[in-house]
Amino acid sequence: MEQRTLGGQGLVVSAEGLGCMGMSAFYGAHDDAESTATIRRALDLGITFFDTADVYGPWTNERLVGTALADRRDDVVVATKFGNEIDENGARTGRVNGSPDYLRKAVDASLDRLGIDVIDLYYQHRVDPNVPVEDTFGALGELVQAGKVRHLGISEASAASIRRAHAAAPLTAVQTEYSLFTRDVEDNEVLATVRELGIGFVPYSPLGRGFLSGRIRSVEDFAEDDFRRTSPRFQGENFTKNLDLLDRVVAIADEKGVTPSQLALAWVLAQGDDVVPIPGTRRIANLEENVSAVEVALTDEDLARIDEVAPSGSVAGERYAPQGMASLNH
Repeated sequence: MEQRTLGGQGLVVSAEGLGCMGMSAFYGAHDDAESTATIRRALDLGITFFDTADVYGPWTNERLVGTALADRRDDVVVATKFGNEIDENGARTGRVNGSPDYLRKAVDASLDRLGIDVIDLYYQHRVDPNVPVEDTFGALGELVQAGKVRHLGISEASAASIRRAHAAAPLTAVQTEYSLFTRDVEDNEVLATVRELGIGFVPYSPLGRGFLSGRIRSVEDFAEDDFRRTSPRFQGENFTKNLDLLDRVVAIADEKGVTPSQLALAWVLAQGDDVVPIPGTRRIANLEENVSAVEVALTDEDLARIDEVAPSGSVAGERYAPQGMASLNH
């Protein structure tokens, strides 16, 4: 597996990571035994970068990931997140909390659930509009000094917030949704800012929440409790328009002799050596398909054709329902 370096503090990870959220939340039924087998297979395939968060479950995903990786701790980079507030009973409050007091409690709880002594990469999951980001990252910098965290990151932050956070404590990574269907970071200065500052970029949902696999043709393909049923991109006229766009991407994949997922991931990987996507899956077959994308070479002509059929801004619909969009930092 190719290795890539995130940021300027020397964090080296596999060129593709594994997003573990769907193993415990948001995408319908899940099976811990199947998910554990998938994590173990990822290790065999050379993946060293595993992404979780306290809110996935909540709490259950960190426990799952920690247990699955327990005997390979020295071989892996574990990333987790805090900030989507969880109360003492393990329920989401719907608020974002970036206060120093909250994050100090959150990091200790995550360390305990993961069963590790230090978190390799710790993200602020969402920016708290009521707490200056300098206060949050000042406290996070103290956690680095205390040896509880090795590297810091921020998720779904604006270019201005990234600058402010990085000035308070050096950022190693920025995590944001990015795929052929979600290219906002190319236009809102986020990608330009992380590159100016020497921060690594970690795209989540690089397969457009599974849409770029080509296997989703109807909202009925989702489980009843799958959050994508409420996503504007999978509704009505938006869905129809996006299927047309998808079909053009699939046609290029067919010509290349690769799957749509492999083409979509190869496109993300081709955006720069500072980019490390974290596609998520619960299933070994999907994992193996995704990992093989690292071997797919796209020519300049390929990239130009892909950009022609799926240019920035071409997808129909917002990427979250209104409540989710409101939590993003602009």
